[in-house]
Amino acid sequence: MSITTGPPPPEPTAAEHVRSVLARAISLSLTTTEQSYDLVAMHRVSAGGGLTLHPLPGSPLTAQVAAAPRGSLAALLEFTDVAPTAVRDRVRARVTLSGWLTPVTDGDGVHLRLDLARVALRTAADAVEVGIDELALAEPDPLAVEEGAMLTHFADAHDDLVADLVRLAGRRLPHGIVRALPYALDRHGVTLRCEYGTHHRDLRVPFPAPVRDAGAAGRSIRLLATSDDRRHQPHGAAR
Repeated sequence: MSITTGPPPPEPTAAEHVRSVLARAISLSLTTTEQSYDLVAMHRVSAGGGLTLHPLPGSPLTAQVAAAPRGSLAALLEFTDVAPTAVRDRVRARVTLSGWLTPVTDGDGVHLRLDLARVALRTAADAVEVGIDELALAEPDPLAVEEGAMLTHFADAHDDLVADLVRLAGRRLPHGIVRALPYALDRHGVTLRCEYGTHHRDLRVPFPAPVRDAGAAGRSIRLLATSDDRRHQPHGAAR
């Protein structure tokens, strides 16, 4: 349920959202027809969105791919995007990539390239498929990699700014908030999770203009928190 009646504030596209999740992920779950793997720090995403796995030589996954018919192994990869702050319901999104793992050799040895067949993004609000060409053309949000450190610093050191941003919502946000914490951050704005006794609302506070780096995001947050300007009203949704 929307708190405001105006148009929703800008947000990254689904393809950009996927690219951002991939950019900051350090682990993934991999499922094949025979086995499941939890891989930590074993993947790399290229500038064009291509994904390559780097398992250790002689690993069960490397052996399974080597024994696969026609030299490629059907695989499903899942990335779970978790809020860096200790909010209720911390899973923000799940990205699923499916396709075939194929060995490739370069100067660093033999790796496994994922030839994509399908990309899916699931959030609390929606589940969508993302076109492979669309994904290749998209870029991660410029704050994606730094988002975790920025949000934890925001939560630990600037609870006064959080309270000021919540006050921006005015009467649009129901009374009875137990706590509010930073939940997400991208070039278009910051999202706070406002928790009540049995539910929560996500409060989206858009920036006056998109930002390109952490410094600009910090300045925009401080400007919003200390301004009486109501042109950039927060939006929120009940959960």
